[in-house]
Amino acid sequence: MTPRTCILIGAPVDSGKRRMGCLMGPDAYRTAGLEQALSDLGHKVIDLGNLSPAAHEPDSPDGPLFAPNQTIGWTNRLIRTAEEAMTRGLPVFLGGDHSLSLGSVVGVTNFAARQERPQFVLWLDAHTDFHTPATTDSGNLHGTPVGYFTGRPDFTGFPEVSHPIPQENVCMIGLRSVDHAERKALEDTHIHRHDMREIDEQGIARPLAAFLDKVAEANGMLHVSLDVDFLDPAIAPAVGTTVPGGATMREAHLVMEMLHDSGLMTSLDLVELNPFLDERGRTAHLMVDLCASALGRRVFDRPTRSFR
Repeated sequence: MTPRTCILIGAPVDSGKRRMGCLMGPDAYRTAGLEQALSDLGHKVIDLGNLSPAAHEPDSPDGPLFAPNQTIGWTNRLIRTAEEAMTRGLPVFLGGDHSLSLGSVVGVTNFAARQERPQFVLWLDAHTDFHTPATTDSGNLHGTPVGYFTGRPDFTGFPEVSHPIPQENVCMIGLRSVDHAERKALEDTHIHRHDMREIDEQGIARPLAAFLDKVAEANGMLHVSLDVDFLDPAIAPAVGTTVPGGATMREAHLVMEMLHDSGLMTSLDLVELNPFLDERGRTAHLMVDLCASALGRRVFDRPTRSFR
């Protein structure tokens, strides 16, 4: 295994939805031993600490969207931070709710464009997050990042997406909660999408392997966005958007192991961890274990952990 330089970027974003708690996520990952886990694998780890949003206008409590200006501030900050971090190594964005991907994905894509390489995104999530500010019923912007970085309209006030990611360069795995507006919009796209019924019938390795082959063939850069709710809530309860029937422990580790074997991952989000909803840190520890698998921990290397 070739050692990497892993850049830990705390993004305590809590403006993408109304249920508070994700701002504690970055420090929960640190407490769960993320830096040590990656260092033990031989990687160099640089922790940039926790970011704060760029300057932004105050939000009104009466608007149709929840905290749009704060989310714009976070997006501006994360775009700039992601572009810079890509020059130093493999950034790992510690969230924070999924609206952080509005900035992280656009930032790494700007870097890829300068390298004249295509950007690909693997979206591991129960939800498609393909809304726009004009289509969301909830007003929660954590449901919009895929719409944003693929160039959908109506993101007024957000930074311009100079390099929209082609739809065929996005793969969603783990879907099991897609509302009508998103379903209708997705039917007209070339986004690769795989719900849990397909995973039950065919396994999780087949669609992932096919997508990784596309990335390798194109000499692409691969951003992986891992939402806690990709996992079944029985093993990962610390998320405010629980949907039964998610990925099992072994399915999730298999995805991460395949990512490591491919050598294609160039950036990573760990999002939607709400430690307030956790049980003795079990979700934070699991997410750290999955990150370690993506960066080279083998089955025989895994420690036994007691929560007593």
